[in-house]
Amino acid sequence: MNVDEGRERIRIRVEGIVQGVGFRPFVHELAGTYGLSGFVGNDASGVFAEAEGEASALARFVGDLGGAGARAGVPVPPSLAVVERVLTESLPLLGDRGFRIVPSDASAPPAALVPPDTATCDDCLAELRDPDGRRHGYAFTNCTRCGPRFTIVRNVPYDRDNTTMAEYAMCGACAREYGDERDRRFHAQPVCCPDCGPRLRAVGPDGREVPGDPVETAARWLLDGRIVAVKGLGGYHLAALAGHPDAVARLRSRKHREHKPFAVLAPDLAGARALVHLDPAAEALLASPARPIMLAERRHGARVAAAVAPGNRELGVLLPYTPLHHLLAARLARPIVLTSGNVADEPIATRDGEALARLGPIADGFVVHDRRIETRADDSVVRSFRGRTLPVRRSRGFVPSPLRTPWEFPRPVLACGAELKNTFCVARAHHAFLSHHIGDLENYETLRSYQEGIDHFCRLFGVRPEVVAHDLHPEYLSTKYAHDLDGVELVGVQHHHAHIASCLADNGTDGPVIGIAFDGLGFGDDGTLWGGELLVADLAGYRRAGHLEAVPMPGGAAAVREPWRMAASYLAAAFGGQAPWLPVAGRNRERWAAVTALARPEAGAPRTSSAGRLFDAVAAIAGVRDAAGYEGQAAIELQQAADPHERAAYRATVTDDLVVRGTDLVRAAVDDVLAGAGAGAIAARFHNGLAWATVRAARLLRDRTGLRTVALSGGVFQNVLLLERTVAGLEDSGFRVLTHSRVPPNDGGIALGQAVVAAARDRLARDRRA
Repeated sequence: MNVDEGRERIRIRVEGIVQGVGFRPFVHELAGTYGLSGFVGNDASGVFAEAEGEASALARFVGDLGGAGARAGVPVPPSLAVVERVLTESLPLLGDRGFRIVPSDASAPPAALVPPDTATCDDCLAELRDPDGRRHGYAFTNCTRCGPRFTIVRNVPYDRDNTTMAEYAMCGACAREYGDERDRRFHAQPVCCPDCGPRLRAVGPDGREVPGDPVETAARWLLDGRIVAVKGLGGYHLAALAGHPDAVARLRSRKHREHKPFAVLAPDLAGARALVHLDPAAEALLASPARPIMLAERRHGARVAAAVAPGNRELGVLLPYTPLHHLLAARLARPIVLTSGNVADEPIATRDGEALARLGPIADGFVVHDRRIETRADDSVVRSFRGRTLPVRRSRGFVPSPLRTPWEFPRPVLACGAELKNTFCVARAHHAFLSHHIGDLENYETLRSYQEGIDHFCRLFGVRPEVVAHDLHPEYLSTKYAHDLDGVELVGVQHHHAHIASCLADNGTDGPVIGIAFDGLGFGDDGTLWGGELLVADLAGYRRAGHLEAVPMPGGAAAVREPWRMAASYLAAAFGGQAPWLPVAGRNRERWAAVTALARPEAGAPRTSSAGRLFDAVAAIAGVRDAAGYEGQAAIELQQAADPHERAAYRATVTDDLVVRGTDLVRAAVDDVLAGAGAGAIAARFHNGLAWATVRAARLLRDRTGLRTVALSGGVFQNVLLLERTVAGLEDSGFRVLTHSRVPPNDGGIALGQAVVAAARDRLARDRRA
């Protein structure tokens, strides 16, 4: 009898997020379970393997690589792995024995997927707390299931030599763990311990080291009401006791952040529940390996200083996600403000010298370490909407996980994003790699971070862009960056079409749909400023079918900073010269007449259909806010002011050419102000009225096009009150409604939309040539 009868050998390639998550050790263990011989390794494209054994065993082995189903005694893929595809081909038998992990192959161009940074797992947390363990209290404890990934990787394959851990030689104990196939640190690239890994230090503002336990020192500083800069995974944070009014007020003053809410680190899930109302979906996301900041309704009596989130009914809460966070939280057992380590509008600090120079005027002390951060990454911010994630900022914990698209990118694409809340996107094959949060491209430091990030992503994911997509606004720095590139094909993408395309890509559909894009401002293809758009759109193109009524923006950009100017403009449009005298005019009487004159058509002020500017106007009329300290503040506070139990709605005319009369909503708000209605009622009736008018316009557009799917996008749809009322109204009218769940509806998702639009046009051009 032939001893090889029934035996086969196959070559295997596993694609997906399979590096840096313990996948090779899993393959090694699984092969042992089935008695297979061969090997497994990493290369620039993912995981490769060869396996030899009984044909039936090989078939089960291949099925289990993709997580075909858990069975007793059979290993399952690591929790952080995302297997997209398993490819096999037959090979001649070799008759080798044993199964081994082989050195990585870095000869091919990079194409592997890199995992995001992941919160400390329960096993590492137990070691951190074990007084008899060698990693007791060690702030860099990690394993194949958790710890730094994206923020330390320089290149692929994801091996220690390609990370910022390369400079730390493993001690004997760590090397034994790394080489022990039974250990969860088997081939864990950042493995380390107090004897061989990074070291934590406490230093004063002068850079001199403070003796003693750095965690104890930081805790003492915080308890004394001081501000502490803490080096984290993707950059520095500024920390202060959330319940210490003076400390929080000083942090606001020194950081030059007068109004925008601070995030709060709760010591544990019970501590988070004491601060905010959490539904099961929100709790699950809050405690997930991504550990984002969760925006949720504040509990009455939450023990945080008023200055943490002034005038806001919500708090942004997060849980510890590094060993250092856990150590500090356990020592203090109370909520801590944890905000990005920067001065307003600058990128988050990552380098120690840079942090001491930039944060020295803010922090009273520093907790630093000597592990370098390769890529800065701010905390991610999310909401929970109808049991799903609604991203507000997609960054640490999610990036650089790709968005797999049903459509091919025929040529490698770079999408440059927008000006505010910038992200960029590189794409190839069926993967779109949306970047971490860059910020507002309004200064040199942020632009340099943007350029460095693009270079890093292109190198990391093997993308040499042939097509570069950009916004139509000629003055955006991202647009100028695109036009400065040589040897590429430029594709201009209208801002609101990119919003809708982003929503389509988020939902894996290509349209056509009725697209409703509500945001602040975007450059229209007619040269005016759009922002309240009804589009008939698919990925390749769009038609502007309707919009919010356009009104002047008196003073241009000044109207964004001073919402009362939009109130003056809308009042002039609604009442002409007969507008009643309102409190908003009295509060701004010195400039009211001059600004009202600028709002006249003959004055030539830029006109806008922006939904965000309509929110600004109503916020000022209702007495909520006249001047904004950060982008969107008036609209956010108008939402916060709304009475959630109010169901009355203002009515707005939707004309035959699908123009939604915002002036009708303003007239109704004015009537309520004059009748003595409070801001809560006015805000709620405005939200309800805008939702009603939006649904009305969509129904009229359905009658003309036959389209029954609506995609909602744009920063205004971060407003969960408006989103809920709009979605409910559309669904009651028989529409299928698409919203965001993987990328933000705000400008942080624009780059994805630009990328898929460019690819769709590329496919159309290719098909025409064929």
